[in-house]
Amino acid sequence: MKASMTPLHIAVVGHTNTGKTSLLRTLTRDQDFGAVKDAPGTTRQVQSAVAMLDHKVALTWYDTPGLEDSVALRDWIDGLPEQRDRLEGADRIDLFLADQQARLQFEQEYRVLAQVMRCDALLYVIDARDPVMAKHRDELYILQACARPVLPVLNFVASPDADIEPWTHTFARHAMHIYLAFDSVSPPIHGQQMMYDTLGQLLGQHRTTLNGLAQQAVNARRERIMAAVGLLADVCVEVASVHTVSKNDASHIEQAIIQQQNQVRALEEQFVDRILTLYQFSSQDYLPPTQGWVDGQWSTDLFSARTLTDLGIDLGKGAAIGAAAGAAVDIMSAGLTLGTGTLIGAAAGSAWQGVGRWGKDLKSKLAGERTLQVSDNVLIALATRNIRLIAALEQRGHASQTPVRMAQSIGSGDEFEYAAFIASLTPTREDSLQWLVTKRLGLGWRSTSAKDDIKEILLRAQCLEPLCSDGLH
Repeated sequence: MKASMTPLHIAVVGHTNTGKTSLLRTLTRDQDFGAVKDAPGTTRQVQSAVAMLDHKVALTWYDTPGLEDSVALRDWIDGLPEQRDRLEGADRIDLFLADQQARLQFEQEYRVLAQVMRCDALLYVIDARDPVMAKHRDELYILQACARPVLPVLNFVASPDADIEPWTHTFARHAMHIYLAFDSVSPPIHGQQMMYDTLGQLLGQHRTTLNGLAQQAVNARRERIMAAVGLLADVCVEVASVHTVSKNDASHIEQAIIQQQNQVRALEEQFVDRILTLYQFSSQDYLPPTQGWVDGQWSTDLFSARTLTDLGIDLGKGAAIGAAAGAAVDIMSAGLTLGTGTLIGAAAGSAWQGVGRWGKDLKSKLAGERTLQVSDNVLIALATRNIRLIAALEQRGHASQTPVRMAQSIGSGDEFEYAAFIASLTPTREDSLQWLVTKRLGLGWRSTSAKDDIKEILLRAQCLEPLCSDGLH
């Protein structure tokens, strides 16, 4: 879909500290745009950000300073002497902008109105937690006088303190019947599309451009989710492939397990770094203590016995019993004292499915050794908490100043198809052991990847289903 030749220019205006910069950070997915603080007057100058479509600038947003004294401003504009009969609203704004004394008296408001008069439309951003006051009515009066389409945006509507009804009544009194309820900290799943769709209702002559931007936002979200789940599938396959060969005695096995656990933790940390980069967040966007990380480390260890409980996973129904069940022998069953938190499984000799076919030569080659691989429970925990991390990041605003929140439990059933997930990883585990065997025997071996199968299973996770719809009318 092609954009029109002339790009749109839209000013983002409102009272001080209503989240104008926060809104633009979320719309542009840029947490470095402007400055966000819980203090009035943070934005002092006009700043801009562009939206591209078909490799061209389709829309430029302008973040403006806050309107601080709209009551005095309206009195000033209404008191301007009329040089001709009955000046219209836009003429009065032009007269205000030409008044040098007004520029000195209302320096910040002057910048706002000067930018509005250069734009095609404006977003009037309101903190939905605030009551409607005289200053807000005067702001609406002044902005309507600019003779530009105005789209009121009720920000922070996800807050329990938000009260929308008084605002919608006020909009109606100003003949504004199109508005948008938004939240720049916890944006709606289809927030970008909603913005462009609503602007399209207001700016019919630019509907083609705005529809194109809406569709582009849909495509970008799909690509982002596909890329994120692809990265998670990669790490699941890589962790399933991890194997450690150890002498078959307690001290060597314990050392091997510690080495293997550290390897898996490092793989998960690398994944988190990649996901944060993909979603344009920083390492400071951390999770709450029960499920997150602190100072770059997960606070609930992947190998802790309580991890599945913390994630709300109940495997008591046998949901995770797949083709590989019983193949890995819990290291605790070997009579070794390695701590109750150990979830690493050990497979030795022909106890691993598919290895027995290598015959007696293999047994003699591997005599006195044990091969350790990661257990099903660890793999399920790894996939579960990181699929929830992807869902949480997808719904996180880039202006958020609070920790990422992940759902504890999505529903009564499995988060995703655990049995199919484990079964799909079985060939990877077998390949890993066969690679070990063929290396010992001096033979060649080409491993097959389960990534595509794992990706499809994870994409059907309950927490991702609502994120994969297009949200377009």
